[in-house]
Amino acid sequence: MRIFSTKTGIRVRYAETDQMHGVSNERYLEYFEVGRAELMRSLGLSYRDFEAAGFHLPIAEAYLKYIRQVKYDDLIEVVASVKELPKARLRIDYEIFRGDERMTEGYTVHSFIDAKTGKPIRAPKMFLDLLDGKT
Repeated sequence: MRIFSTKTGIRVRYAETDQMHGVSNERYLEYFEVGRAELMRSLGLSYRDFEAAGFHLPIAEAYLKYIRQVKYDDLIEVVASVKELPKARLRIDYEIFRGDERMTEGYTVHSFIDAKTGKPIRAPKMFLDLLDGKT
């Protein structure tokens, strides 16, 4: 499997900042979500399509490390990457850049869930095929 990675640009809005004009902590996970959604689209599968196929992908774990503060009106780039073929869980790594400067890094771990039963399952074949380039 090759590494899949996407880059998504975001302009930080005033509403996303705190009194010191820095991005509020919870917003970083939202930026990760934007990167994750674009990563799925780059594979040829939107979240909506994934759910319509009968699967959910909830977050089981999240980690982020603040390196530098992102501020109001910054133009940032969210890089989302899948580096390993998933089995029962999918890990997506993220980096947030302002220009060439890395501002934040982290990851989310997701469980594959059968939408009908609500039970964990192994990575669906359709998803694995997309990662392997067998669309």
